[in-house]
Amino acid sequence: MERFPCFDKQHEKRKSNDMNAVLEKSDGELKRDVLDELRFEPCVKVTDIGVLAKDGAVTLNGFVTSYGQKWNAVRAAKRVAGVNAVADDIVIQLPDSHTRTDGEIAASAANQIKFSTTVPEGSAQVTVREGWITLEGQVEWWYQRDDAEVAVQYLPGVKGVTNFITIKTKLDPGDVRSAIESAFERNALLDSKKIEVETVDSKVTLRGTVRSHAELDEAARAAWSASGVCAVDNRIVVEWS
Repeated sequence: MERFPCFDKQHEKRKSNDMNAVLEKSDGELKRDVLDELRFEPCVKVTDIGVLAKDGAVTLNGFVTSYGQKWNAVRAAKRVAGVNAVADDIVIQLPDSHTRTDGEIAASAANQIKFSTTVPEGSAQVTVREGWITLEGQVEWWYQRDDAEVAVQYLPGVKGVTNFITIKTKLDPGDVRSAIESAFERNALLDSKKIEVETVDSKVTLRGTVRSHAELDEAARAAWSASGVCAVDNRIVVEWS
């Protein structure tokens, strides 16, 4: 395909200007963008959430009525360009209609996992204490581990989820590394040249830089998706420069 130098230069200039705009965001602009993103998120009631921004670090505070809302608020903040870190100080205040005993939550959570089409039967065990769910067990794939958590996080009465489900080792570490590097190269959101993958046994360590929290999460997701990965130590740094 024929290239047009003038067009390429103009495109690169616009791209550079856009990146500079992100780099030059003030604390007030970053706060405004996070609030706008929270308003755009249909699962979040933004009127009860406060936002503080300082040098790229965002603190969320206030109140929500469920763990699902809290989780979605944090995820929305991470999507905003210029956010390097998120501190979650949101408090869950359950309405009377959502107040349930630990036994009721445990029974509902066990049923949700049992009826899941992606979580193997008997692979995840549930423990509940003061509304906080702990998941334990072993599965073969990261998506099965993740789906078990998603299945229970929106249940009424849940105040948090800790996922201790482990993943069985299946492949040689060299094969795991090659699979992850290939996944990074295919991924339109990531610059694979800026990410280093290290594998020891079934543990993966990621190093390098990305431009946003969304890319940071995407790199971890891609690494977890490789067969045989039991742990991901994500040491990638968010850098806008």
